[in-house]
Amino acid sequence: MFQIQENFSLKNLNTFGVDVTARWYVEINIEKDLLNLISDPKWRNTPRLILGGGSNMLFTKNVDGLVIKMNINGIQHKVDGTDVIVTAGGGVVWNDLVNYCVNLNFVGIENLSLIPGSVGASPIQNIGAYGVELKDVFLSCKALKIETGLIRIFNLADCKFGYRDSIFKTRLRDKYIITEVSYKLSSILNPNTSYGAIQDELCRQGITEPNVKDISQVVSKIRVSKLPDPSTVGNAGSFFKNPIISLQEFNTLYDKFPDIVNFPVGNSQIKLAAGWLIESCGWKGKIVGQTGTWKNQALVLINYGQATGIEIYNLSTQIIKSVEDRFNIVLEREVNIF
Repeated sequence: MFQIQENFSLKNLNTFGVDVTARWYVEINIEKDLLNLISDPKWRNTPRLILGGGSNMLFTKNVDGLVIKMNINGIQHKVDGTDVIVTAGGGVVWNDLVNYCVNLNFVGIENLSLIPGSVGASPIQNIGAYGVELKDVFLSCKALKIETGLIRIFNLADCKFGYRDSIFKTRLRDKYIITEVSYKLSSILNPNTSYGAIQDELCRQGITEPNVKDISQVVSKIRVSKLPDPSTVGNAGSFFKNPIISLQEFNTLYDKFPDIVNFPVGNSQIKLAAGWLIESCGWKGKIVGQTGTWKNQALVLINYGQATGIEIYNLSTQIIKSVEDRFNIVLEREVNIF
């Protein structure tokens, strides 16, 4: 049975460590409790905020409503020939799922090692890193419609995945709560080492035929070298999306900035490294009051002490303006703002 708490601090439930309060707070451990909660007339018309790992959220104010922390756990798998279907509860820590799969030599999400957050948030954001996106391994997710309490299964096509985007961030935003996600992995080793940093690190370690554990360990090492540990330094990982522009726009930029870091996306679009753009504007490692950018990766915004969410948001606004002034590119925040 769930228990509602009042005036609950969310400081330890968001990786920025921003000190805000929820008017009401509840933890949900089983799907039945979630259904009972949203069916309760007392809470039916109360504003709600669904919270997973709190790793992709910037709070700029207190929550005058009900914060629902999803803690539905459990991982199971089914092997069908070389296919492996892995299903996890929405409250499972994402990296716990990765480790589960890597330890069993299930191939597909090892490049997504050490991404913070929960399983339930993975389809919403279409998380991705080092050449792999969630959509590449997504099979389906189970979600509860808040308005009716009915359960719906979303398949790959239903989710309308895009770059760090899905239907849950657009047309169905705040309409469903994801309780379970299934992924289609493989027992056949087919490592994705296309991302340059992975190949470079494998070469440094003398690994010529990497297995799934090698890839996971290399990705983890790269992430640790670039990104601060949110348990000691408040941050939400990459704060901005890498902008995608047309080939024509890129050619114009390339004439002025021939060292601009870029990645082809299909035949007519180019993805730019937001971190490079920000660093080129002089922001890498810069400290502004209690906020700043990480010394090893300008894409990461930091709470160096007692910064408020507004202060971090204002820093992001300054960065967006400077990048637009220099490159005529408007960065888009990847982190959810509340």
